[in-house]
Amino acid sequence: METKAREIHAPTGKKLNTKGWGQEAALRLLMNNLDPMVAKDPANLIVYGGKGKAARNWEAFDKIVNELKRLENDETLLIQSGKPVGVFKTTKDAPRVLIVNAQIVPRWATDDVFWDLEARGLTMFGQMTAGSWIYIGTQGVLQGTYETLSALARKEFHRDDLSGKWVLTSGLGEMGGAQPLAITMNNASGIIVEVDEEKIRRRLRDKYLDTWTDKLDEALKIKDESLAQGKPTSIGLLGNAATVYDELMKRGIVPDVVSDQTAAHDLNLGYIPEGYTVETAAKFREEDKESYIKKVYASIVKEAKAILWFQRNGSKTFDYGNNFRTRAQEGGMKEAFEIPGYVPAYIRDLFAIGSGPFRWVALSGDPQDIYRIDDAIIKNFQKDQHLVRWIKLAKERVHFQGLPARICYASYGEREEIGLMINEMVRSGELQAPVAIGRDHHDTGSVASPYRETEKMKDGSDAIADWPILNALLNAISGATWVSVHHGGGTGIGNAIHAGFVIVADGTKDAEERMKRVLNADPGIGVIRHADAGYESSIDIIKKGPKFRYPYID
Repeated sequence: METKAREIHAPTGKKLNTKGWGQEAALRLLMNNLDPMVAKDPANLIVYGGKGKAARNWEAFDKIVNELKRLENDETLLIQSGKPVGVFKTTKDAPRVLIVNAQIVPRWATDDVFWDLEARGLTMFGQMTAGSWIYIGTQGVLQGTYETLSALARKEFHRDDLSGKWVLTSGLGEMGGAQPLAITMNNASGIIVEVDEEKIRRRLRDKYLDTWTDKLDEALKIKDESLAQGKPTSIGLLGNAATVYDELMKRGIVPDVVSDQTAAHDLNLGYIPEGYTVETAAKFREEDKESYIKKVYASIVKEAKAILWFQRNGSKTFDYGNNFRTRAQEGGMKEAFEIPGYVPAYIRDLFAIGSGPFRWVALSGDPQDIYRIDDAIIKNFQKDQHLVRWIKLAKERVHFQGLPARICYASYGEREEIGLMINEMVRSGELQAPVAIGRDHHDTGSVASPYRETEKMKDGSDAIADWPILNALLNAISGATWVSVHHGGGTGIGNAIHAGFVIVADGTKDAEERMKRVLNADPGIGVIRHADAGYESSIDIIKKGPKFRYPYID
């Protein structure tokens, strides 16, 4: 793998390095994705999620930066799987950048074909927000994990949080690292198994994890004491998930909630087989890849069997969208999909009303800009106490990585309100510089992913991928600053097509008009997607007369 001794940090402040704030935002967020405080492996351009990259190689990165600096306010830069391939004269209302990552003709869309092409330097895995330049570190998945556990508490325990409960899960990598803080934010305690001690130390450093041990008995003791004292605590346990889950099953210990957030979608790097450290696994993989993959499958199956035992004995279990069940099934476990997916179990109701992971980044680099927006939301959105509670918790407990940012689940209508509010704060000088507004690709109308976001759709339309393409096209013509379409993020090659966007609030009237279009269109198509599938809450929104029409409802 290519390495280069470089350390990337995004510019901050009001001074432009480009010819406009749209280009500047793209430049800063691309660089922010590779900040050492943000990225998993910045030396190799890897941001998160196995091998999710920001650019194909360092030559491509340098050329992207150079073109963004030269790009006029009526030109559009094209990015083909992390490589800049053209600049065209378009219009000032068109996106400044269009990004497409990892698209493969369906017959060839397999892991083997894709990773062979990737090794030959012909494509790039963009994950979701890695290759679309809107990753904000662990906070990005933190809020979604918080929402999942909050929805679980309401549905399974008929209460607002998980007080007095404990969660068993695994993985403290770029996605899983959010789990311990999301658990304690929901007033539960948790044991999070992680095989890589460095990942544990990183989560301790960033205040996502409270404590750690390398002994299961010690972890259980800390958990019991925390529950007895009513003091939510997150405990990192150095070990292998297959080993730990199996041991707990043998002891007859049943957690309240069980999941897994290892990068199981990536068999090569994302799941270390039982009996190996990160270092010995790397050597094994290099010497005998075929045997290594078999060991990975055996370990995933062992863990999955334990999860099903927990489920049958009272635990609330869910697959958290990392393709864990698919890998277990591929490894020979026929019952793997008895473990429910978190979207149909807990998040679908939010997606149906146009709600999903909405985020913004302070291009000034000043944390106070984010705190001022926090305060404005707390003041102006009292009608949504769930949103206000999250913002208060995030302001108090979230550690920023790279450029300061915030995320929340905001529904149709709320996103436009928040965007217009932020643009006005930039215009009035309340904020130090413009703000980049975007979202995760994991959203209401922007993804087709039958193993995750679109699993078990009411009308069986799980694999229909027209919706993310329509979403990207609509955001582009509505005036988003940049738009991306990716393949494979979250659940792996062959399993997902998804789209993302970013729009810049620079305080101008032009930005205001763009906000009104984009932040209506983007969640609006999510409402339509779910109404089309028969979800009553989506249909109710349309019957109330939103800022769009759906031809099948008058």
